[in-house]
Amino acid sequence: MANGLRTGVLIAAMTALFLGIGYLIGGLGGAAIAFVIALCMNAFAYWNSDKMVLRMYGARQVDEASAPDLVKMVKQLAENADLPMPKVFVIDNDQPNAFATGRNPENAAVAATTGLLSRLTPQEVAGVMAHELAHVKNRDTLTMTITATLAGAISMLANFALFFGGSRNNPLGIIGAIALMILAPLAAALVQMAISRAREYEADKMGAEICGRPLWLASALEKIEGFASRIDNNVAERNPASASLFIINPLHTQKSDALFSTHPNTANRVAALRAMAGETGPGEKARPWG
Repeated sequence: MANGLRTGVLIAAMTALFLGIGYLIGGLGGAAIAFVIALCMNAFAYWNSDKMVLRMYGARQVDEASAPDLVKMVKQLAENADLPMPKVFVIDNDQPNAFATGRNPENAAVAATTGLLSRLTPQEVAGVMAHELAHVKNRDTLTMTITATLAGAISMLANFALFFGGSRNNPLGIIGAIALMILAPLAAALVQMAISRAREYEADKMGAEICGRPLWLASALEKIEGFASRIDNNVAERNPASASLFIINPLHTQKSDALFSTHPNTANRVAALRAMAGETGPGEKARPWG
């Protein structure tokens, strides 16, 4: 499905959830108010969700003076991908991870944690940043940021449905309101999951092509998953709707994560990358950087 159509379907599904919850809170009037709120949030998310996510994680922008190796690497990889140079951010978090955000390639940003930069080799970091640039090139970043913003908002609105009279317009009464409070966030998570897994595989493939070495990214994915299972990302734990942004699921304290993960199985991703490396052979040509 084309990215533009996929984003439209996503926003329509999220908007429908808003309308349903609004109706349960205030009937037709509540649905109308929820519709207006949804329109405003969709517009706000389009223009500002990337800034919100970066601010949420305390990301600081870096340049060639403050992080020369990382910025030069991203610049070379962006040239390989025929992309404008994105803004580069660093997040002070010991868990190795990274994400990309922005509504289009001209307004994109990539962010890496300090844990990623300190715990992975430069080659592995290059594989990760190439993966994130693949998201930018595929215009996945708009989908990811809007999804994360609206999924979190749906969870909050579902809670309002219970505490602000949602049972009055629910044919199942208080039981229906409680069910909505549980099921609406799960429905939002399923929407995220439905579009995320194929997107990650495609970004892995294109990222390997951008950096020229599939095994760099394969090694990085294995390391990141290992560290992520042991090192907390407290901001992500408090804002689980944003977990889909990262290259590897940053959550590990909630048992439901495995069931409703927005990320494909890491072993399958690594196997696909190793198959790519086998197709090109051990003498595959790497694109230089740095």
